[in-house]
Amino acid sequence: MSIIRLSAAERKKISIFFTCLLLAVTAWMFYSLSLKYDYQLKTLVTFKNLPQYKAFYPLQSDTVMLNVQGTGWQLLFNRIGVGSKEIKVDLASLEKQHFVTFTEQLPTINKQFSSLQKIISVQPDTLFFDFTTRKVKRVPVKFIADVNYKKQFGQSKDTKLKPAYVTITGPQEQLQRISYWETDTFRKKNVDASLSSKVYLQEPSEPNISLFPLSVEMQLPVEEFTEKVITIPVRVINNPDYQQVKIIPEKVSLTVMVALSYYADITEEDFTVTADLSLWRRSGANKLPVVIRNKNAYVKISQVIPQQVDFMILK
Repeated sequence: MSIIRLSAAERKKISIFFTCLLLAVTAWMFYSLSLKYDYQLKTLVTFKNLPQYKAFYPLQSDTVMLNVQGTGWQLLFNRIGVGSKEIKVDLASLEKQHFVTFTEQLPTINKQFSSLQKIISVQPDTLFFDFTTRKVKRVPVKFIADVNYKKQFGQSKDTKLKPAYVTITGPQEQLQRISYWETDTFRKKNVDASLSSKVYLQEPSEPNISLFPLSVEMQLPVEEFTEKVITIPVRVINNPDYQQVKIIPEKVSLTVMVALSYYADITEEDFTVTADLSLWRRSGANKLPVVIRNKNAYVKISQVIPQQVDFMILK
């Protein structure tokens, strides 16, 4: 196969040709993107100036189609996801009527966009709302946390929230489904000391639900934990005939992790250890597993010896 060899002059001509071609294509692209185009843009609707004494349900989707006139640049940016993805609609007129029209709000809506593009119309042009009386409800705050502790450290007592309750207002039908209100997830790593912070509440997912206050003060007690060994007697349960039962051994040893501040206060009274005799009656078990009930949620059981006990039915 022969190789085409080009002289220096020919290579220069080819280089000039492709350079001119690239410049021409670039100039054409800039010219095309500078022209005006009509296009459609699907966007999310959010609301402002909500009625104070009315709860409402939008009777249509929360997205609308914008008919836009703009440059090719704006069309390109919108296609690749750059630019506004929502419009704010003023609901002040709902104090007197049950609908709002985009035609009346186009000047205000256009201010939310670049001057290089103009909203010509919106589909649908009218948003309708269903109204009901606003109700008020007080619900507890639920603290959501993702906290990682250093070794030997952990939460030692209940988290304190101030205020512990928030007030929500909205349609009665929606309020009936709400029994608590969650915070945004509080995240922290390598914690070895108590935490205090302002935590924001999750925003309402419905536009006709309002919330007060919007944040709470949080206090999370954190302490160093250490091991403690406690010996606890085993109690037999489900023994309806009151048979004499001998448990071997009669006590089990619990190894627990306890916060230093109440190390001395944790005793066998904080636990119950039971063996269920019905397992022997139903299935003929020759050993009974022990079941531990821990009355303190912040005391962690790390070891139980033994985990099963032998037993004898005395006649």
